[in-house]
Amino acid sequence: MSEHDYAAVLKAVKALPFPVGRRLLIDILRGDESNDSVRKNRLDRLDCFGSMAYQEDELSALIDRMFTNGLLRYSSVNGNKYVRVIEISEKGEALNPRLKKASPVFSPSQVTDDDRRIFSAVGPFLDSLNDEQKKAVVSPAGRIVCIAGAGSGKTAVLARRVQFLAAYRSVPPSSILAITFTRKARQEMVSRIGGIPGVRVETFNSFCEKVLNDNHAAIYGRKVRMMGYSDRIRLFRHALGSLQLPVDKAVDCYFTDSQRKDKAPEQLASMLLADCFAVRDYFRSRSSPIAEFYKEAGPAHRNAARLVYDVCTRIGSYMEAEGMRDYSDQLVDAIRFYMGNPQAIPRFAHVLVDEFQDVNAAQVGLLDLLAPDNLFCVGDPRQSIFGWRGSDIGFILGFPAKYPGSEVIFLRRNYRSSRPIVQLVNESIRVLGMPDLESEGPHEKNIRLMGFDSEEEESDFIAQRIMASSVERGDIFVIARTNRQLSEISRLFAQKGIPHIVKTDEHDALPGRDQVMLATIHAIKGLEAKMVFVAGCTPGNFPCRGSERPVVDFVAYYDYDKDEEERRLFYVALSRAKEALYVTYSTKSPTSFISDGMLKLFDVYARPQPYRLSGSSSQLLLRLKEWRRDQCAEFGMAAFMVLHDRTLQEIAERRPSSERELQSIPGIGPQKMLKYGEDILRIVNYG
Repeated sequence: MSEHDYAAVLKAVKALPFPVGRRLLIDILRGDESNDSVRKNRLDRLDCFGSMAYQEDELSALIDRMFTNGLLRYSSVNGNKYVRVIEISEKGEALNPRLKKASPVFSPSQVTDDDRRIFSAVGPFLDSLNDEQKKAVVSPAGRIVCIAGAGSGKTAVLARRVQFLAAYRSVPPSSILAITFTRKARQEMVSRIGGIPGVRVETFNSFCEKVLNDNHAAIYGRKVRMMGYSDRIRLFRHALGSLQLPVDKAVDCYFTDSQRKDKAPEQLASMLLADCFAVRDYFRSRSSPIAEFYKEAGPAHRNAARLVYDVCTRIGSYMEAEGMRDYSDQLVDAIRFYMGNPQAIPRFAHVLVDEFQDVNAAQVGLLDLLAPDNLFCVGDPRQSIFGWRGSDIGFILGFPAKYPGSEVIFLRRNYRSSRPIVQLVNESIRVLGMPDLESEGPHEKNIRLMGFDSEEEESDFIAQRIMASSVERGDIFVIARTNRQLSEISRLFAQKGIPHIVKTDEHDALPGRDQVMLATIHAIKGLEAKMVFVAGCTPGNFPCRGSERPVVDFVAYYDYDKDEEERRLFYVALSRAKEALYVTYSTKSPTSFISDGMLKLFDVYARPQPYRLSGSSSQLLLRLKEWRRDQCAEFGMAAFMVLHDRTLQEIAERRPSSERELQSIPGIGPQKMLKYGEDILRIVNYG
């Protein structure tokens, strides 16, 4: 499916003589003449009738993605909120060009004989690198974008290029600036470079903070300080107070019932505070004032969006009045200073930027002001997953167009994963049009797609597989799309005594040797493990229809193609695995991101088929479930910890009359038999 499919659906909705619901729209697109409404209204005469040759579930997934992307929305009929029809949103009407996937126009350079002569002249310095990596290190081009796939050694290449410039090109170290995103990445870069005196290694924030500190009087003309977390809390509460809105009422307005589930009031208040400042950061990253974004939000989000807008504008006013700034101000204030004082801009012969797929407009604006003689940017469009924070994949995809004559170098050799895993991740992102990654890793095939009847069974399988594995716990990841999934899995692991640590977007943690890592995909980027479970690979999670953070839905969703970013998230999750990969789901079918080409690569593609029980067996199944519910209530256990639905279904179907027959049923081991056998046989045989 492509953007052309989006256009075909929008065209059909426009062509229909009256508003329709999902069911009728799908039947029209498929050309289903059996639908009464089609026959009654002669809709089969429309050009759009039968215009899309997809299965029903495929069209349903496509329409879901169009809702996710904000192209379609629901409206009520005559004020009846229970009767909903589909209409085209403002974004759909405008056919937002951002929806179109940027087509890479990369013409990758080839390794030439001249390059190889340079490699030889440098000697053993480059011996540990492959030819593409060597070319990235020694290329004399003034503008270079290095497209570095997952596990291809991009950080090592950037660090080695810094060493090459200083040692072999006699570039003064003080004229070299290397920029990355996080303090941790900066520390790793410093370590890899080897402490060449004079070379500046900075994050965007640390670079700008030094500019502000060195020029404080000229920039602010008064005392201005960096705000702390206690300041954030105080200003947040002050803003709510000015709106005459208690914190608990604000939380109720902001979060839906499902988003509040299993979260303490203090946690929800903290999330709301963080999201208000995230909105401010979002617009600061674009060097623009906070727009009245609540006017763009749909009915479901409008009140929450208005609340955040009002809080953000008040916080901004308080910060100005009290002379405070935060991290989002560093970049904007430094750029404003440089624009007014061009003589203060430092001159660098070489600027090297890591993770270039994650840059935002303000960061690119700073690079433009620095205007170095040589610019080297390394990143991977396939791993651009922070659009909701303001990052824009267009900057790395558009690099050759912005810098005509620039050199494009692909790092294609993956040093992380086995060949079957690399083949799978190539298939998962083929829509982006990038060259395939290559692998010289082991051929052993250990990739599985597994379906289950429930999330409980899915989680229990993961736990059992980990407990049976000889892989060190610290080399196992369990990755999920949402924090809610992680919470459920973490509870199960705690019950089973599996040591683990949870790493979410705001919790920076690394496991010990005996701890399994449970992580969201955003939090796991850049890390790897021998054994990886990607849990919850359902159509509802990939693409994720809803967010645990409402701010993502009503601020960022109309500024980037969320559907394609969700696909890249899936790619990032899969590409963390080195040796073993388990992809699991608990719905009728897995995410549509799993293509036919991917299905052919999995070791296992199966899910348990539901039993069709007779009337008497159904009654027995109900009695068994009632008994299980009593066990759960008495001993405080989850249902699947007693017996899985599948086991109860098989008991109801087979009706075992003896201990031997009962023990032959999958899921009834010695412990279960000892604990529950007598009760089960009594229910089966005597009711």
